[in-house]
Amino acid sequence: MLVKKQRVSTFDDWVDYFHQWREDIGYPSDLMGKDYVWETKLGELESDEIEFGHFAGQKKWEKVADIPDQRIKDSLLHLIDYQGDTEFASVEQQKNLLERAPTHYDLEAILRVNREEMRHGWQMSYLLVTHFGDAGKQRSERLLERRAGEHTRLLGSFNEPVNHWLDFFTYTDFIDRDGKYQLNMLSRSAFAPLAKSMRPMLQEEAYHLLTGNTGLMRIVKAGRIPTPLIQKYFNKWLSTAHDLFGQDHSSTAHWAYLWGLKGRYDEHLFDGPPNMEDLNATSRGQYHREVQAIIDSLNRNIPADQPKLFIPDEKFNRGIGDFAGKTYSVTGEPIDPEKYEAYLKEVLPSEEDNQFIISLEKEKGWIIDPEQTQRPR
Repeated sequence: MLVKKQRVSTFDDWVDYFHQWREDIGYPSDLMGKDYVWETKLGELESDEIEFGHFAGQKKWEKVADIPDQRIKDSLLHLIDYQGDTEFASVEQQKNLLERAPTHYDLEAILRVNREEMRHGWQMSYLLVTHFGDAGKQRSERLLERRAGEHTRLLGSFNEPVNHWLDFFTYTDFIDRDGKYQLNMLSRSAFAPLAKSMRPMLQEEAYHLLTGNTGLMRIVKAGRIPTPLIQKYFNKWLSTAHDLFGQDHSSTAHWAYLWGLKGRYDEHLFDGPPNMEDLNATSRGQYHREVQAIIDSLNRNIPADQPKLFIPDEKFNRGIGDFAGKTYSVTGEPIDPEKYEAYLKEVLPSEEDNQFIISLEKEKGWIIDPEQTQRPR
């Protein structure tokens, strides 16, 4: 745990604290790149006006003092805090893979992903320190004090271990894809500094999704990891991704929309009003369809005699929402609660599975090297 010399009072103080966090988690500074500049990035607004909710048509809020209700300020603080927490957590989850990169290309990819996740956390901390007074400064400190390895991050996905590169590629394809949805929904926020932060973050996030998607494709094309084993890691990460969209029939999502803080995914493409009771379910459904297209593409590269990959049913292994704690299979059938723990051991990765993947990483050919010409199957 970090030992604080003093409480954050300015953003410069927070920057010192940030570098202390990097040292504390053991992230190798020599790999970060001497030319990389840590900076706050603000893009252009799509509209100067609030685009949805009770305040639609009014000018977007440039300062917290412009926000008309303390409840809205508290909800906004909550949204920024949670977003920042995910960014720092992902770096803590992935840093153990740096010494096991399968190719130089992959090492450069994970370093870029980690740098940009750190910068996204930096961006959220800038908003907290600059706009939210003492409450924001306290939250900015806590972002650097919680630990994924200690299971103290705020959301379940960000406390799960990333044990190897199959984990990493699955994570960046599916968990970071949820991140794209969250950033997109915040990109039209009524709070202008938050909305302005989103475009640069979305541009950077696109590379993370590309890294995960091409990594999984390279694994599938190599054909060394059986698809039933890959499926276990899809079951692990996609069930937590379903949770990341939040509670079903969420009052938090309801009010965030009415207050103009967080829109629907691709809000500007909707013509009519939302179903306020199912905002999270609507986003989850859009995500599900996008992931299905990705898995369909992967399956086209799996030999006809091999099992195909699939999305686990939304009822499977849920910790949040209507199906939290209920016992359903990966295909959505109910399972006797007394048999469920044994069933989970069959469909989620075991320690033996992890060790098999880690051992395979020491060999050549388990993943296509992107710098070499692919040989025909």
